[in-house]
Amino acid sequence: MKNSFKKRLITSSITALLFAGAAAPALAAPVKNIVLVHGAFVGGSGWRPVYDILTQDGYNVTLVQEPLTSFNDDVTATKRILDEQKGQAILVGHSYGGAIITEAGNDSHVAGLVYIAAHALDAGETEASNGKKFPNSAHPFAKSADGYLTIKPQYFPSDFAADLPLKEAQFEANAQMPTNASVFTANIPDPAWKVKPSWYMVAESDKIINPDLERMYAARAHSHKVEIPGASHSVYESHPKEVAALIEQAAQHALK
Repeated sequence: MKNSFKKRLITSSITALLFAGAAAPALAAPVKNIVLVHGAFVGGSGWRPVYDILTQDGYNVTLVQEPLTSFNDDVTATKRILDEQKGQAILVGHSYGGAIITEAGNDSHVAGLVYIAAHALDAGETEASNGKKFPNSAHPFAKSADGYLTIKPQYFPSDFAADLPLKEAQFEANAQMPTNASVFTANIPDPAWKVKPSWYMVAESDKIINPDLERMYAARAHSHKVEIPGASHSVYESHPKEVAALIEQAAQHALK
């Protein structure tokens, strides 16, 4: 009799657990694909420290090397990489790369957006117009005869990369990718941050984008925000651990 009762009790307990398991919602798996988009004047190689951390942690990381010839060209280059992703991806943009991911982020492959000291424009805004509302503290850009902008090499270390070793900043100053001036007046009619979850990193000592503009972007998008004290515009290079941690937070929570 006792054995029979124990069997019925065990059977009932197992059945109850099975029903409880069936009723509980399945936890969303973290996103494993990360796509990194660089900003104006620089290439994708600056992402290397972040790339190394993310790949070591098991993420599949792809870099976009946009040509910086026009906003449409840069968005197309980003979508080309997104089309190669197997499954959902976290789309990350630094600086002008934020404008790119704000447009390209509407792609169905994108689960979440991460802005690293980046522009998160709304419809009717441009980087140029927002820069007038929130002036930066950098020197004016140099403009070529054919309409491409660069940062004068003597100003690059202090304006763009004040918290990088001087020799590294000087190398980047002389390895700049000239950027078509038209990209800074591009308009985005349907910003992806309005429909996709976002994360934002403010560089508190940024001279290229006013930190208060960065805070405005983050607040408006209801982004999960972190601020890095003393960080320059090159925060993605000078603080790769913090940047990678924010990206991983997005990957773990974008689908929840």
